[in-house]
Amino acid sequence: MGKTLFDKIWDSHVIRDLGNGFVLLHIDRLLLHDLSGARALREVVEKGYTPAQPRLIYATPDHAVSTKPGRTDETFPPGAPLLRGLRENTAKFGIKLFDIGKDGNGIVHIMGPEQGLSIPGATLVCGDSHTCTHGGMGALAFGIGSSELEHVLATQTMVQRKPKRFRVFFEGKAPQGVTAKDMILHLIGDVGTAAGTGHAVEYAGSAVRDLSVEARLTLCNLSIEMGARTGMVAPDDTTYDYLSGRDYAPKGATWDRAVAYWRTLPSDADADFDREHTIDMAKVAPQITWGTSPEHVIAVDKPIPDPAKGPEEKRAAWAAALQYQGLEPGKPIEGTKVDWVFIGSCTNSRISDLRAAAAIAKGRHKAAHVTAWIVPGSERVKREAEAEGLDKVFTEAGFEWREPGCSMCIASNGERVPPGQRSVSTSNRNFVGRLGPGARTHLASPAMAAAAAIKGAIADVRKL
Repeated sequence: MGKTLFDKIWDSHVIRDLGNGFVLLHIDRLLLHDLSGARALREVVEKGYTPAQPRLIYATPDHAVSTKPGRTDETFPPGAPLLRGLRENTAKFGIKLFDIGKDGNGIVHIMGPEQGLSIPGATLVCGDSHTCTHGGMGALAFGIGSSELEHVLATQTMVQRKPKRFRVFFEGKAPQGVTAKDMILHLIGDVGTAAGTGHAVEYAGSAVRDLSVEARLTLCNLSIEMGARTGMVAPDDTTYDYLSGRDYAPKGATWDRAVAYWRTLPSDADADFDREHTIDMAKVAPQITWGTSPEHVIAVDKPIPDPAKGPEEKRAAWAAALQYQGLEPGKPIEGTKVDWVFIGSCTNSRISDLRAAAAIAKGRHKAAHVTAWIVPGSERVKREAEAEGLDKVFTEAGFEWREPGCSMCIASNGERVPPGQRSVSTSNRNFVGRLGPGARTHLASPAMAAAAAIKGAIADVRKL
């Protein structure tokens, strides 16, 4: 019996079988950010440990830093101690820090791939649930909790139970206006937020092979919203072309050996999966969420669902979601007035995302009542976008061009959608209060978000 991509990476990193389904895994990369990493470093030191392998640890402030233009360390005062702590402890132990304003800084799940820290076949963890993003590089990546984070810092290992394997095929060509964000939202709407629980998901099929690496990262980013431990895409020539020459990617003869190994990683033809599911791309349209869960999603040209006609076990949740969102069942979601548009987050703030949004914004202007933010995912993305003139496209269209960071995706830096106001966001979660207490959030692709800003309402990007 052949092996899956997941099995090959997992098995090569097992240090010891601990019994009862648990193993001790070696961790190749540990990424830290200011919100959980600063605290974990401090607590490890207080417990008398030191980082076991500082050369395998990389840090970046992103969660609790302001993205206001011209920001300083003190622009968001509550984040300043976290930033200081991260600087002090990374310097103390020789851990590489990508500090704010410096090349390499950015959202942890943006800068990892762009620096070449996320590579095929590696195990990578971070104290953040969306670490599954890095699986788009062919890595085995997952988020971990505070105690696990301390364990990895102290030992460069962690105890894990092996998950089941789940393969999702996306077959066919993407229709007009359909992006990786639409693909993963459609999948979650199709199978639900619990479908991936206890599984590692591999995305496959012709439509996945057609995706750029940045789009694959978006696809994997929302794996956790399906309940999965991680999401993965098998590495191929698209992956190697993306990685070649990046700062921390292998070089010279080491690169040749690495690529030769990476080519052995894709799932074998006779590999066994515990579950499989297929999406016909012809049935996927631009998506928009209507409720307070990523599974509350519909095509933008469909009516808002009626709880009375939904699954019996979900009717109460659907009704509560509609009440919170201030929506009526049966009405078109297209045309629903919006107050804010946020284009950013570890889901959709890469250069390709900004180009897609700029293509909609160019030569147009946002609606007068809409506040629209563009938050690049990293310092490198920001500089590249400015070199292409994308910042000018956005500012001329009335959007605000900001500094890199997580921003209002998690609202832990004071940047929030006001209570009761409605936003279209390219982030990954539309939970109650996610973008601020009382905020109403609709998830969509960058192009769909830009269209909403221009129209002042939820809009079908295909019509623009």
